[in-house]
Amino acid sequence: METKTVETKTAEMRIGHGFDVHQFVVGRPLILAGIKIDHFKGLLGHSDADVLLHAVIDSILGALCWGDIGSWFPDTDEAYRNAKSTELFAWVWEKAIEARWELVNCDITLVTEKPRMFPHIEKMRMSLGTLFSCEPDQVSIKATTMEKMGFVGREEGMSATAVILLKREPEVV
Repeated sequence: METKTVETKTAEMRIGHGFDVHQFVVGRPLILAGIKIDHFKGLLGHSDADVLLHAVIDSILGALCWGDIGSWFPDTDEAYRNAKSTELFAWVWEKAIEARWELVNCDITLVTEKPRMFPHIEKMRMSLGTLFSCEPDQVSIKATTMEKMGFVGREEGMSATAVILLKREPEVV
């Protein structure tokens, strides 16, 4: 009896890292993961300045070698003035899905002295879970301070980092 060899391919995996920073200003809402956070200052930016989503978008784009958020949504383009970062995210994520990529997990760190992030972490995780259409345990959000050092320590701004793992199964022919 003749045996046939079946070629199997493993899933392709990609890691991406994103970083973003915005300065605090009075008179703007503080938006993180698409959620309005109660604080007397918001973040300055051409869009809604959602530092968390900007870092996540950059992590996706980085994993796929598709440039960065500024190359896709330049702050010189009036079309993106006051844009909702949830919409920017949705556009990027839709393109990733069209290319057959899926989320394994995303890990985010917010760096800020104030406001305290702990009361908002679960709501932000749920928002990201909805945006990614994923299980809650695929998204982690942590927060830390700069121990009063630097621009974050002086409460002049906030930063975020994101690391993402994406996978793509081999095409069936």
